[in-house]
Amino acid sequence: MSGIVESAGTEAAQQLPGEQGESALPKEHAEQNGTVRRALLDAALAVFSERGYTDAGLTEIAARSGIPVGSLFQHYGGKRGLYLALWEEFREEQERRTAATLAAERGRGVDDPIALFVAGTRAYLEGAWDNRRLGMLLVEDDGPAGFDALRRQWDRAWVRRNARLLEVDERRRAGRVRVSVLTTVIGGAARELGDCRDETEAREIVDEVCGILIHLSAPPGP
Repeated sequence: MSGIVESAGTEAAQQLPGEQGESALPKEHAEQNGTVRRALLDAALAVFSERGYTDAGLTEIAARSGIPVGSLFQHYGGKRGLYLALWEEFREEQERRTAATLAAERGRGVDDPIALFVAGTRAYLEGAWDNRRLGMLLVEDDGPAGFDALRRQWDRAWVRRNARLLEVDERRRAGRVRVSVLTTVIGGAARELGDCRDETEAREIVDEVCGILIHLSAPPGP
């Protein structure tokens, strides 16, 4: 769902309606557009979470946001645009969080690939807990047409970035499989965090997973 290193962007999210040319708008118009989009995304998250993507209605989303349906279409083009914008927001925030953690660790002189990988994982999982409502929505099977393919594409990119962080030779099948397993563990843990009762339980899971990854990340002996 997201990566541990740098942002890669997505063509689908980059082409959302209403996102082009805003930097050229007067400041007050840009701020107003930002407020409108925030209200629409918050309402969309609430309705998608309660009803699922398929059964969610644009009329209800507009009513909850207090924004006319016409403005919704102007900014996002419909339900698909809203959903992809939520996904992009989640992905970008997770990447920002993990990138900042990696930069801080490297700034302290940490250069061990496994230590960096685990630090990035911890940041990612803490972000999954903090944004669990949105994260749980995005792992459900009920999304717009084509989203599963987009998510699989992103997951493959995530594995490749983790391989680079761990300095694994991607030409070796065994190395690719090891990184794929590690990435799957992180994704599964992120989903479990969505069902945690409280922050204490969430922290226990994060600590447990990071401990597991330390052992699993070590390359096999000769």
